[in-house]
Amino acid sequence: MYPDIAAIPEDPAADARLLAAMADWCQRYTPLVAIDAPDGILLDISGCAHLFGGEDRLRDDLVASMTRFGFAAQAASAATIGAAWAAARFSDTPIIAPQRERTAIADLPLAALRLPAATIAAMGRVGLKQIHHILDMPRAPLAARFGADVLRRLDRALGHEDEPLSPLLPVAPYVAEQPFADPIAREEDVLAVVERLAGRLKTMLERRGEGARRIALTLFRTDGAVKRVTAETSRPVRDPHDIRKLFSERLAALGDEIDPGFGFDLARLSVEIAEGRPDQQIGLSGSEDEADLARLIDRLSARLGRNRVTRLIAQDSHAPELAGVTMPAQRAGRIEDGWNGFRRFRDDADLPARPLRLLARPEPIDHVIAMVPDGPPSRFRWRRALHEIVAAEGPERIAGAWWNENGWPARDYFRVEDKTGLRFWLFRAGLHRDLAEPPPWFLHGMYA
Repeated sequence: MYPDIAAIPEDPAADARLLAAMADWCQRYTPLVAIDAPDGILLDISGCAHLFGGEDRLRDDLVASMTRFGFAAQAASAATIGAAWAAARFSDTPIIAPQRERTAIADLPLAALRLPAATIAAMGRVGLKQIHHILDMPRAPLAARFGADVLRRLDRALGHEDEPLSPLLPVAPYVAEQPFADPIAREEDVLAVVERLAGRLKTMLERRGEGARRIALTLFRTDGAVKRVTAETSRPVRDPHDIRKLFSERLAALGDEIDPGFGFDLARLSVEIAEGRPDQQIGLSGSEDEADLARLIDRLSARLGRNRVTRLIAQDSHAPELAGVTMPAQRAGRIEDGWNGFRRFRDDADLPARPLRLLARPEPIDHVIAMVPDGPPSRFRWRRALHEIVAAEGPERIAGAWWNENGWPARDYFRVEDKTGLRFWLFRAGLHRDLAEPPPWFLHGMYA
């Protein structure tokens, strides 16, 4: 009928991504934002409207911004999600006063209750087309004929039943934000704002004796894009200068990913995870060194990525390859617990010195010659290279896991040095008296 009409294929996935981006931008008004697919966004503006001059001005600013971005938007506010949803789509009333939901939605079609199309059609066949047709009907026959969902939707719109809202992001316990009359674009300005907002957060954190473990910086661009940068810490922090350094490293690592475009007109700093940090006496216990170590780990993790800065955690195992595991240095607890915990494991067991470099898995060696069956080797070949041993020390016997049916045999470890000065950590897997064949040898690590 219209040959010149432009038709393009529908792309639900792209529509969903666009709606999520719009919802992300709406967090400038409130942290409680949820997606109401396929074309709606829900905002809980309780306690936030006065920051924008009231509900009228907040709504006008929201609709004007969406229009500027190229979208046609309708918005309404009410004390319930159901009433606001109905007014935004089927009414010209932008604001429904509390306790006035019944009057405001009575003349709207049943589709305003968010009912399925099949239910609306079935109710229409018996003459039920508007909400006031069912407001005073007996509830039991209505539910029996058309389902309990009709009554639940009606009760939620009228405020008789609470309706939960699931926000996109968890609500941060501490938030500070700064709008800008003139958008900012330089990194120096962003870092200055970070330090200023961190100063506000410090007061809040000190009041409750807590510190930040994960901090999020959200930058709202003038064109509607939202940039979010997250930084984690190895210990609870609240010093603004330390937080600025942390985000300086993160921004340097991200580089061009944080594109300011035409500038940011709002910055928000949120503490997503906080832990207790009581005041401590410093100067006598050496805690300054611990703080310096934590700052170094935070800066390296921010620049290189937290999974590339690891620490050792002691495990309850006699096998050297299982005695310690690596994990991100920022992930769990206090940094000094992990380091001291590993040192205590080593010192209390009174173990001989371990090599600085352990192989991921012990590698087999061949052509092993020993002067006596249970003695150290005098020659071995590893990775096609033959090594003549000139000095050896050992054995250090580590028994297998006898309580585990999949346990490994006992090991005799030797520290050896070849003619060229290379030092190795070898072990024999099993004892001659327990095996019919000569036990195999493996190389487990190398000394500096």
